[in-house]
Formats: sequence, C-alpha cells, structure tokens
Amino acid sequence: MSIAFIDLQAQRRRIGQRMTDAIMAAVEGGAWVMGPQVREFEQKLADFGRARHALGCANGTDALALPLRAWGIGPGDAVFCPSFTFAATAEVAPWFGATNVFVDILPDTYNIDPDKLEAAIAAVKAEGRLKPRVVIAVDLFGQPADYPRLREICDRHGLKLIADSAQGFGCTLNGAHPVKWADITTTSFFPAKPLGCYGDGGAVLTDDDDLAQMIDSCRVHGKAVARDLEGRTFDHDPKYLNMRVGVNSRLDTIQAAVLIEKLAVFADEIEARNRIAARYNELLAPHVAAVPQVIDGGVSVWAQYVIEHEARDRLAAHLREKGVPTAVYYPIPLHQQPAFKGDHVGAGGLPVTEAKADVVLALPMHADLDEATQDRIIDAVRSF
Repeated sequence: MSIAFIDLQAQRRRIGQRMTDAIMAAVEGGAWVMGPQVREFEQKLADFGRARHALGCANGTDALALPLRAWGIGPGDAVFCPSFTFAATAEVAPWFGATNVFVDILPDTYNIDPDKLEAAIAAVKAEGRLKPRVVIAVDLFGQPADYPRLREICDRHGLKLIADSAQGFGCTLNGAHPVKWADITTTSFFPAKPLGCYGDGGAVLTDDDDLAQMIDSCRVHGKAVARDLEGRTFDHDPKYLNMRVGVNSRLDTIQAAVLIEKLAVFADEIEARNRIAARYNELLAPHVAAVPQVIDGGVSVWAQYVIEHEARDRLAAHLREKGVPTAVYYPIPLHQQPAFKGDHVGAGGLPVTEAKADVVLALPMHADLDEATQDRIIDAVRSF
C-alpha cells in the first residue's frame, strides 16, 4: 500500500464526531462569516500563542500583507526575508511597491542567518536607494528562527519584525512563542499545516493594541475601529465608516469551528510529532548526509521532516518505487524565480540557500504516523 505524505484523514477519524458536531453547529447557526465561533477561536488562539490579540483572516498570505498595509510600507522600502521559503513570504512586499532583499540561511536550521541579515541591512543603508523597514523571519519546517538575535538587530536599526509562522505556529524558543520578540506573528491554516482547517484561513497574533486595531480595520474594508471613533460620534454601524483603504480578508465561521476542535488536540499532536521526529533522527542519521537540527532551546512543530542527501533525486525515485512519497522544499529559491527578478540579493550572496536547494528531501510526517509505517519509510531509505 502507498503511504500518505500527510495523512489528514487519520486526524479526522480520531476526532470525527466532535468535528462533525462543531461544523453542523456553525452551519445551523447561520452566521457564516465572522460568526461567534470566530471570536471564540481568536481568543483560544491568543491564549495558546500567549499573545494579547489574535485576529483571523482569509489565508496566510493575507496575514503577511495586513501588517505591511497597517505600517504603510510602500515604494522605496526594503523588506528583508529568506529566499529559501514558499513564495508567499516574498510576494506581499511587491503588492505595496516595496522591494525584497533576500538574505541567506543558516546551514543547520535553514532559518534566516542573523549575521547575513546584519550585513544585508548595512549594505542597503550604504547604497542609500532603499529604506530598511521590515524583517520577515520564517519558522521554516516548523522550528523558530533565532528571535533574540533578530529582535536585537531590528531594534538597533529601527525595523519591524514579522514572524512568518505559516509552517511553525506552536513552536517555541526557550519556552516562549515568537510573538515575545516579533512585532507580529502570522500563520496559515492551509489544510496541510500542523494546525490546518478544512479550506483556507490565516491569522495574526500581536501584543500591540494599536496594531491589532489597525489589522482589524484593514481586514474588513478599512472599517472604523475604536481608535478611529475616539472623540467622535457616528450613529451607524462603524463598518460603514471607512477610515482607510482595506481588503476583504475574513475567516469563515465554519473554518473557525474546525480550528477550535483542532486546537483542542494541538498540544498533544506537537508532542507526537516530536516523538516521531526523534525516532526518525535516531534511525536515519547513519544513512543520510544530515538529519534535521533544531535551534538550542527550540521546540519544533515539524511541519516537515527534511533530510539531506547528495543523491537526492535518485533517492526520491527509489522511495517512490517503494511506495514512499517525498517532497522537495524548495527546488528553486525565490531569488532565482522570474517573479522576483526585480528584487535584491543581500550582501555576500546566497550560497547556503543555493546549496541546500539541491540536497533537501522531505519524508512523510504527521501526528498520526505509526511506528510500523515509519519503519517502512526508514527501511526504504536504508535500502537505497
């Protein structure tokens, strides 16, 4: 039998009746957009992520765009981010006329290299054509970036810091979530994510009261929020007083109902993912070039389990013959993609990014991966 790369139905079977009841309650409630389940989920998400505010939105890409809109990012601004990530991380800056500056990654965690970031910021400042404004750090494959270092760099240069936790929501560093250091954390609820819904969805988390209100306004067509109405009267629904140009990026009630049930088992699933990853590491280390390494003090949610192999493509073909699916993240780094040819490469280039793109390979990973199936995967790798 073929093995599932991410077995989403296994979780569905495990919590099926609770999920069915939650979905039907949302359907029968009739408030299908921004209904009461959305407010309930936002509060539970904020509690889980230890943030003052959590706001749902339509998807993880919008989650990245909303703070850029709230901060007024525009032409002439530089947004620093890795090239070794999904396109969504970098595609939002051009929406506002800003320019990406791609920064190389660390060779062990695949996350943005703080030293290379520092060099990239210095080079942009020295050139003088762009103004450094924002750093987007990616919690790639599920583990946190080096946020204490990144926060110190951003503070010294006056930059905002976004934690792109689309793959990493739930990860921690020294017991704290990324929002402890980042101005805002963004995440995606795409179904394949560790915390995914049954469609599309996203959210932002922040401790900044003012930023939370701006995001709330921006996600619903620039509606008036409390800060806009202070000292003024308006006799109608504030959503009909448009204070700024916003977008339509709301989380559906049914998806919020799904996420409430998934969040209830999320902590247990993170523990399961870590057990599975530890077992992979122990049994695969002698047979591949590298197994995943997690930052000191970090806890990953293991959105992907990624090994390195110098014969990556031949290994993937061998595994496919054995019924084991694999995936390559990311075969073409963003700075080599046609869509981003107008963006910049940070000082020193991206040698680590380009090297890793040729050797990384993701194996099946999900919270319900049993040992018998995992043994089949491990044996298939060993047999190459």
